[in-house]
Amino acid sequence: MLPVDAAAWNARYAGADLVWSAGPNALVEQLTGGLPPGRAIDLAAGEGRNAIWLAEHGWRVTAADFSDVALARADRIARERLGADADRLTTVVADLTRWEPAEAAYDLVLLVFLQLGGEAMRPVHRAAAASVAPGGTLLVLAHDRSNVEHGHGGPQDPSVLPTPEQVAHDLTGTGLVLDRAEVVERQVEGAPRPARDCLVLAHRPG
Repeated sequence: MLPVDAAAWNARYAGADLVWSAGPNALVEQLTGGLPPGRAIDLAAGEGRNAIWLAEHGWRVTAADFSDVALARADRIARERLGADADRLTTVVADLTRWEPAEAAYDLVLLVFLQLGGEAMRPVHRAAAASVAPGGTLLVLAHDRSNVEHGHGGPQDPSVLPTPEQVAHDLTGTGLVLDRAEVVERQVEGAPRPARDCLVLAHRPG
């Protein structure tokens, strides 16, 4: 796992045409595909795979990440795929350990595969929760701690991996209602066993 350092991630993104897949995460697509388009923010968006997919489906999306190289690529891909609608995607270079999105501003908040460790993630989880507008949804997805021994791939340091219970605890008192907090299995082509992910889905009553 690369250190939590923008320069290291910039080097990784600069060294490949596309680090992550071009399409959205399958669970993001499954769980958000039926939502009416509105305002969304994708925290730790990387090259924008989820943000651009949302923009293609009518959302106005802010993609935030601390890698300006990744976000420049997201901007380019958005122009290629969205054409005249490329302005549906806005990118923000931001370190989520220091920057917080606007409160109650988004109908959908994504926090997908950001691994910082429990103490560092708690304020990020709470800032993400605070940015959910009334009637809006928060989706947190990460490699689960059990993935180290029982899954496949992902970081191998349990200290940076959450559990659903830990994420749910971080959201206590934020006003969100938990819809799901569980470990889900993800099939990985060619892998001897599925990956195990931590999924938390919550909403703010309207």
